[in-house]
Amino acid sequence: MTLSPARTPDAGNTASTGVRRLTATLYGYAFLDDFVLLYPVYALLFSDTGLSLWQISSLFALWSITGIVLEVPSGAWADAVSRRLLLWLGPLLTATGFALWVIVPSYWAFALGFVLWGIRGALGSGALEALVYDELDRLGAADRYARVIGRAQAVGMVAVMAAMGLAGPVLALGGYPAVGAASALVCVLTSIVATRFPEHRQEAARKPGEVTHERETAPRGREAVTRETAWGATLATLRAGLAEVRGDRSVRGALLLVPAVGAVWGALDEYTPLLVRDTGVAEQTVPYLLLVIWVGPAVGSLLTGAGERLSTTGLGTVLAGSACALAVGALMGTPVGIGLVAVAFGGFQLVNVLADARLQARIEGERRATLTSVASMGTELATVGVFAAYAVIGASHAHGVAFAVFAVPYLVTAIVLVRRRA
Repeated sequence: MTLSPARTPDAGNTASTGVRRLTATLYGYAFLDDFVLLYPVYALLFSDTGLSLWQISSLFALWSITGIVLEVPSGAWADAVSRRLLLWLGPLLTATGFALWVIVPSYWAFALGFVLWGIRGALGSGALEALVYDELDRLGAADRYARVIGRAQAVGMVAVMAAMGLAGPVLALGGYPAVGAASALVCVLTSIVATRFPEHRQEAARKPGEVTHERETAPRGREAVTRETAWGATLATLRAGLAEVRGDRSVRGALLLVPAVGAVWGALDEYTPLLVRDTGVAEQTVPYLLLVIWVGPAVGSLLTGAGERLSTTGLGTVLAGSACALAVGALMGTPVGIGLVAVAFGGFQLVNVLADARLQARIEGERRATLTSVASMGTELATVGVFAAYAVIGASHAHGVAFAVFAVPYLVTAIVLVRRRA
């Protein structure tokens, strides 16, 4: 272990200013990235255009498959080139897709839009977490990562709730063209904000005498890119990152925990409108109960600072309690039960952020985006599996029963965590 030199007051002020700039940019980016008015109404747009349920489902599958295929290569690309580049390029792709949806609404326009959206998701996934962690680490504030990223996700959830509230009035005033135009504009603003992210990876050169664990060093900075093609650099980074997963048990365990926690409740969220409607409330009440559900993950994100003190057993306990709340709340079939589902989602989100923070703490900086993308790809793959399983269960059982069944994987994960700690 190396000891950091004592900081002068000026150095401390500079670091504090750097952290403030980074977090302000991150929170603005997180809000705009999720403040998309099309989110709560795009399924209506597809239906009103005349698409069948099968066609709509195929669009969702295309969206997920695009992310799965590109997730890891894009993370390796971010490690080999510039993470900030990917963060401002991605939203422009989404803006193009949203514009196509409302200008030429058709199945193929929707499909192209989802491909662009999937590419955008892959570009940002891994790159954002890696950039934020490395910048905090450079400023001597890596221990703040969980709190910072948790607050950013809470800001994003507030943006989603705000978009839900505004989508209806905008749709009433200008129809889908107005909603689409507003969504595309927000994506452009997101891209502009992303250009303000600091990125100092060229300063993170290896210290004299420092030895890495790999035989082959992942290329870094502009010098590496000039010595070989970007594609070659990406492949080299990917190989080195996967070698780290195979060779380091702690990295492997932290990487597996991310999809184990995030995939199930992330997929179940798509079915919450159906669960809410089954409680018997009026159609106009459904959006308000959905807002209640979203409060849970927002609060869970804000609790990550306190949650950093949780041990592995503590994480398992939170997961077990949240799983019980999910099962009981879903089976109640009442608005009160929806409140318990919100509590469960809040617990899952808390553990999800903490799992990501523990993964970041175990990764070597040169391959941070690569391995974060591997975790994200695992989440996407598991999410597709949950969609398929839900379709089978939901075909013959109520939505409350299906939600309760998916509490079981969390109980299993909780048991694994507790036994691993023991």
